[in-house]
Amino acid sequence: MQTQAASATQVASAVIPDTPYQIGEVTVVPTSPVIGAEIRGVDISKDLSAEAAFAITEAWHTHLVLLFRGQDLTPDQHIAFSGYFGTPQSPNRTSFTPMTEKHPEIVEVMNVDMDKKRIDHSLGNAEAFWHTDMSYKPIPPLGSALYSREVPPSGGNTCVSNMYLAYDDMSDEFLAEIAGKTAVHDASRNSAGRLRPGYEDEQDPSKTPGPHHPLVRIHPETGRKALFLGRRPYSYIPGLSVEDSEDLLDRLWAHGTQEKYAWCHQWKVGDLLLWDNRCAMHRRDAFDMGHRRVMHRTQIAGNRPY
Repeated sequence: MQTQAASATQVASAVIPDTPYQIGEVTVVPTSPVIGAEIRGVDISKDLSAEAAFAITEAWHTHLVLLFRGQDLTPDQHIAFSGYFGTPQSPNRTSFTPMTEKHPEIVEVMNVDMDKKRIDHSLGNAEAFWHTDMSYKPIPPLGSALYSREVPPSGGNTCVSNMYLAYDDMSDEFLAEIAGKTAVHDASRNSAGRLRPGYEDEQDPSKTPGPHHPLVRIHPETGRKALFLGRRPYSYIPGLSVEDSEDLLDRLWAHGTQEKYAWCHQWKVGDLLLWDNRCAMHRRDAFDMGHRRVMHRTQIAGNRPY
């Protein structure tokens, strides 16, 4: 039987925070024993060499989340950098409003300077809960690149959590309980919890509309297994009673969101955080809404979870 302590110890012994190592000319500095690394010595506003792009991708697959500090990016440069990891895509416009028609791949995640329509489509408090971006789509994005333009003096941190480790830490009995099971990811409500056009306000989780994704997905690049939970509200595990589904989901979420799998990044202006949507969840800490917080986000087209 696996134990949580053994698996967590293995990861911690393999990664030493703040200890740099090299992949070619790229410097990688792990930010925690469990997830995240800072990439140093790379200006991502410029075209990357093939060697640098390969090194960054290797570091991404190892650490799941990468931090680039002190970057000065135009929207075009932000989009171009995202393109090294896949195809930047426009968001679903029933959930988000792009920054401009010229840059439809960029979503503004902010609490200021928004007209009523855009406030209605904003994330609201949804960022504050652990989630996977846009898992309500049959093919969710494989990753996101969040760039800070204005940040509050405190709070508003982005926390990320390692779903490989959450899977590896599960007991054999727990793994057997979820083997082969899927969950429905609610497509009827946007990230702020508002009903999308064309959907009814269904309260019964067993009638939740949306794609069925495996509770455990295999990363197509690394071959590793990770928990894939999406968002908690209105999720449902087909084949179970609502009561049993709620119980199993509650236990999965309690397990997957433990602090020992997570690292929180405190933003500075010019930071870019790149996370892998296939094996990491994320959330935002609270902050004083009297202060400005302006972030730009791109998302990268993915593959169907399996």
